[in-house]
Amino acid sequence: MSKQSKHIIIGGAAGQGLVTVGQLLCKALVRAGYEVLVTQHYMSRVRGGHNTFNIRTGAQPVTGPADACDILVALNQETVTLHKEEMAGKGFVILDTALNAEGLPALKVPFDKLAPKAIFQNVAALGVLCSVLGVDKEYAEELLRESFGKKGEDVVQQNRQVLDDACAWAQEQQALCDVLPAVPRREPRMLINGNEAIAFGALAAGVKFCSFYPMTPATTVAQNLILHGRKLGVIVEQVEDEIAALNMALGASYAGAPTLVPTSGGGFALMTEAVSLAGVMEQPVVIVVAQRPGPATGLPTRTEQADLNLVLYSGHGEFPRAIFAPCTLEDCFHLTHKAFDITEKYQSPVFVLTDQDLSDRLMGVPPFDLSSLPPVAGPDLTDDNAAGYKRYAFTENGLSPRRIPGYGRSLVLADCHEHTEDGHITEDMGIRTAMNDKRFAKELGILSEVVPPRRFGAEQPDRILLCWGSTEGAARETADILNAQGQKVAVLSFPQVWPLKPDQFLPFLASAKEVVAVEGNKLGQFARLLRQETGFVVHRTVLRYDGRPFTPDFILAKLSE
Repeated sequence: MSKQSKHIIIGGAAGQGLVTVGQLLCKALVRAGYEVLVTQHYMSRVRGGHNTFNIRTGAQPVTGPADACDILVALNQETVTLHKEEMAGKGFVILDTALNAEGLPALKVPFDKLAPKAIFQNVAALGVLCSVLGVDKEYAEELLRESFGKKGEDVVQQNRQVLDDACAWAQEQQALCDVLPAVPRREPRMLINGNEAIAFGALAAGVKFCSFYPMTPATTVAQNLILHGRKLGVIVEQVEDEIAALNMALGASYAGAPTLVPTSGGGFALMTEAVSLAGVMEQPVVIVVAQRPGPATGLPTRTEQADLNLVLYSGHGEFPRAIFAPCTLEDCFHLTHKAFDITEKYQSPVFVLTDQDLSDRLMGVPPFDLSSLPPVAGPDLTDDNAAGYKRYAFTENGLSPRRIPGYGRSLVLADCHEHTEDGHITEDMGIRTAMNDKRFAKELGILSEVVPPRRFGAEQPDRILLCWGSTEGAARETADILNAQGQKVAVLSFPQVWPLKPDQFLPFLASAKEVVAVEGNKLGQFARLLRQETGFVVHRTVLRYDGRPFTPDFILAKLSE
């Protein structure tokens, strides 16, 4: 087992408290100064089934999930049976004395003795894990006081006694692994997931309205806006269906509110007519599409990157758009903030394309620096020349003055038909051509603000791993492994997948002997998009579409075939 990092899998049925144990442990690890990355695998049911809370932790940064398990925490027998083949060479299982380790090295814990009441068993498990990993129990004690302080000192002390007993018991047992290396105390960090970061990015950008229909894995974006947005004057509306969600958001945008709509592939499919409406109205809106495997209901709680084409080509007719694909939690925050600026500035729909892996990925990150954020564009709040105001006035850069109805004397017209400069319906063919050209003139501005792809690894590589979105972390770790073996491997990662600026990446791609596209879909959609837009053809693809996120082991195995 590596002394630098460990992979811990906490497994059990829904309702057994595995998320509670996992989150408490992660908070303790982050407070102790360790790096943490969590991926969650859960079934589409409230109770039962088999779920896991997977934690990678260590003194050095961890960028993606792992396959081999160092410590398996089994809350039921099924967890041992399902994961025993995934154990690393020196891996072991932590389980109750009533369960069977099935031949694995085991630390059998008498949970009934350590926690006489079942409600305290999660705290006992936390104490055992802190002891095994070498994490000072003071961090766990802080968490218990924060979690149960409102219930009274007696409840806090009961939980603390269970924690103390569990830590003491574990320290008396034979060590089955090395503890984590000591790390210096760090500045405070936040333990958040991708959807929380997206919500925070929207709040930092000044979002004022969110309408949504619940759909995994996007729902928690709206839930976080409900939790944190009320004090900032954010209105969040759960509507009757996805069609209403986007149309209501466009109405709020017309009234002047920066708006956001979170959904997933199946829900977004119902929104495509309204996407086209946003295009012709030139109405700002940010749409978060958190991908999961399809077709249809597919695997509602798993991950995939198969909705790029859906988002890129959604909506009938032609109109400009931008698509961001966050690769990290920091991207989730900053690119969502940028999405609001782009949609407000260029009056076109903008998408944040994430996936279940990144939406639910939990990490410790430094607090976001709000002082470094650029201001977000907004509507024209003047009332000059109200009588001559034209909402869709022809301009060289395609940007027309956007005013707010009721804010002054300007008459602000909008409709779903082709229209004249002042917003009235028209079927004049000349105006139609000119108006379509005006809308597409905005593409030059959007292109000027494209986020360039990022490079990692070898400066002059023989092989480039091409990726986008959440795949970046696993690709980076794969490149690090191969470079340590003497190969020359780089990663080219795209945090924005539309529009594309070929001069930002084509020379670098052309310099390598082999370019391998790493994507979470069957068809290699981004590789096909590159070929369509630039003529560049990748040499190979590494594709995954079983509902699980990429790991370095998976990529390495495919590269060796």
